[in-house]
Amino acid sequence: MKKLTALLCALILTLSLASAGALTIAVPNDPTNEGRALLLLQAQGVITLKEDAGITATKADIVDNPLGIEFEEVEAAMVPNVLADVDFGIINGNYALAAEILDKALLFENSESPYVNVVSVKAENADSPKSKALAAAVLSQEVVDFFATYTNGAIATIDNPTDGYDASVDYDALKGETIKVVCTLDPHSYVLEIAKKILAEKGVNLEITIVDDYVTPNTIVDAGDADANFFAHAPYQENFNAENGTNLVTIAGVHVEPMGLYAGKSADLSLLGISK
Repeated sequence: MKKLTALLCALILTLSLASAGALTIAVPNDPTNEGRALLLLQAQGVITLKEDAGITATKADIVDNPLGIEFEEVEAAMVPNVLADVDFGIINGNYALAAEILDKALLFENSESPYVNVVSVKAENADSPKSKALAAAVLSQEVVDFFATYTNGAIATIDNPTDGYDASVDYDALKGETIKVVCTLDPHSYVLEIAKKILAEKGVNLEITIVDDYVTPNTIVDAGDADANFFAHAPYQENFNAENGTNLVTIAGVHVEPMGLYAGKSADLSLLGISK
């Protein structure tokens, strides 16, 4: 009986060690966000990437993975949904907020992140009155004030806020016009609601369409069915242009949403060799 008990204990210990060695982390599967997630882990000393991997790195660019971590590549918006099936997940701030899991955050990327969320339009429309009016509204002091009291992790990057308007725009000529913008949820939609009120003061309508993916906003704008979008950071947009032959440009850089590592089946950072 004692021998059987000892064998069972040894088996349980072996299975436990095997399980501990098979850590799983869910990461976004789009080029720049996966690279961003892997760079976060590299900054924490968890993995090492090829020297030239950059922001479009994928798990194929990992040259050192001492913990033998298995990476599950998932569409960015879906990472919160798979947390129950993986040990950890790396999630964009807007999706973590929408999923109401900010309390599961274990760490965030550096506050000096270059991943500024931008308002994008087709290049041919960059200097149009609609684009200028929209840019001035989202770069307003009211938007800066909103982020100053915002408690969900996003930080404004607006250095010289406007009063909401662009002096070069003929708002009388725009009166009655509608600017169509495609966006994702909070904080993007909140910022646009502020812009909507500002533009309404001049008689300009702002039509906001909310989506929950990283492709539709660009395809809609590129097709000419919307004037602008506000959902992604600048590196993502640059990569999207390169891969899809589009020519979307930034008219306003508004805020940063630090990407974070979130607890899944585990909240123990020591499993990753990270001390907090």
